[in-house]
Amino acid sequence: MRISKVGTAAEELARARRERRPLSPLHAVLRPANEAEAYAVQAALHEMLAPDLGERVGYKIGCTTPVMQAYLGIPSPCSAGVFTSGVHASGVTVRAADYRRIGIECEIAVRLGRDIGGPGPFAAGDVADAVAETMAAIEIVDDRYADWRSTDTPTLIADDFFAAGCVLGPPVRDAGDPAAFTGTTTINGVEVGRGMGRDVMGHPYNALAWIASSLAARGTPLRKGEIVLLGSLVETKWLEAGDYAVIAVSGLGRVEMRVV
Repeated sequence: MRISKVGTAAEELARARRERRPLSPLHAVLRPANEAEAYAVQAALHEMLAPDLGERVGYKIGCTTPVMQAYLGIPSPCSAGVFTSGVHASGVTVRAADYRRIGIECEIAVRLGRDIGGPGPFAAGDVADAVAETMAAIEIVDDRYADWRSTDTPTLIADDFFAAGCVLGPPVRDAGDPAAFTGTTTINGVEVGRGMGRDVMGHPYNALAWIASSLAARGTPLRKGEIVLLGSLVETKWLEAGDYAVIAVSGLGRVEMRVV
C-alpha cells in the first residue's frame, strides 16, 4: 500500500470520526488489502487525530474470546490504541450524544512494569513478569459504521476496531492467576453476561504475548507504564441514555459508569 494511499485512507477515516458520520467501507482503491496495511493506516490515523485523542497510553485487543469472535465473525485478535482522552476512573458519567452508538465490554486490563522488547515472537511465560498491576475494566466501544457486519476487517482495524475509551478500576498488585477470574456485566441491576479469564486465548497472558509479538513485528514495542485491555469476557452490550453499567471481575473488584 503506497504511502499516499495510507495517508488518504487515514484522512477519510479521520474525517468520518470528526464529523461523527457513519463510516461506509472504504473505496476499493483505498481499502487496506491485509492486516499489515490496516495497521499502517491506523498509525497514520493516530497521528492525524492526536489533537483530539491525546497521547497514546496503551492498547486494546479485540476478538480474543470465542464469544467475541462469534459475535463479530472474526476468528483472530485485532488491536487498537488507547488514548488519554478516553481513559476514565470508575464512576464516570458519559454522554450518549458523544458517540454514534455506545457499547461496553467486560475486560481484564494490565499495566506494564517493564518494556516488552526484542524481536519476538513472545509466549505467555515471556510477558507474565512484565505485569505490574491488574484492573477490572470497562472498554467503551462505539459503533461508528454504516453497517459493521458488512465492513471488512482491515477497515475496522484501520479505524481502531470500535475503540472509544475505557473505565479502569483500582489497580491490584499480585492479583493471582487472571485465567481463574470471573467477569460479569450488569446493566440497570440485571446481569446480562458472564465469562472467565481463561476464555481469553486460553489465558489472558497469551493475549498480552500476542500483542507484544504483533507490535514487535511492526517495530513498536510495548513500554513500561502502558495499559493493555486483553479482550472482552462478555459479548458487547449496547447502551442508551439513562443506563447504569457495572462490570465486576473476581479478585479485582468492580467498575461503574453511567450514560446520560
